[in-house]
Amino acid sequence: MKKITLLPLLFMAIGMFAQTQDWAQFYRYEGNNDSLAVSPTVVFMGNSITDCWADTVPAFFADNNFVGRGISGQVSSQMLVRFQEDVINLQPKVVVICCGTNDIAQNNGYISLEHILQNIKSMCELARANKIKPVVCSTLPAKRFKWRPEMKPATDIILLNEMIKAYAKENKIPYVDYHSALKDEENGLPLKYSKDGVHPNAKGYAVMESVIMPVLKKVL
Repeated sequence: MKKITLLPLLFMAIGMFAQTQDWAQFYRYEGNNDSLAVSPTVVFMGNSITDCWADTVPAFFADNNFVGRGISGQVSSQMLVRFQEDVINLQPKVVVICCGTNDIAQNNGYISLEHILQNIKSMCELARANKIKPVVCSTLPAKRFKWRPEMKPATDIILLNEMIKAYAKENKIPYVDYHSALKDEENGLPLKYSKDGVHPNAKGYAVMESVIMPVLKKVL
């Protein structure tokens, strides 16, 4: 009797499964993008910090013709992949890019600070190539991640922010320093601004609004 191996079938099944996965999560905003009657003035591109902002303070977005395109858990590589769909195709005047937390937390595996910055650079270059003004933001302060308790991210966040700031200055891109406005004495996000030390509450978002709006008024 001929010996039957299951390995080819296994590999085929794995391949088919992988093809069904929307890694960048294009589906998340597909309907929202299609239903926009006018182009937004500003698109906020980010992770859960941006995602929760749109949910916590929806008036900030609605009243200013801003839209949030943050997805919880995403790293900068995923944001870069969906940048065409969730930013360029919407034809905003400005894109606000805020990321880094999940990269440092290694949500999608290890990535160096240099490669995080490269993803940010690529998003800025794509924006400029399509006549969209980029604004880059500091990663928010955090001294621990509940989902990665073994990590001590505060120092890496500061180093990444220094790199983002230097890149922004060199390329004449506005830089929004949320970190300095929100940090406590341990370079974390204090309880008054967050329940979990990562995601801002309404008071935290109010501080962020006060930091970014003067920058946007100069850009628009």
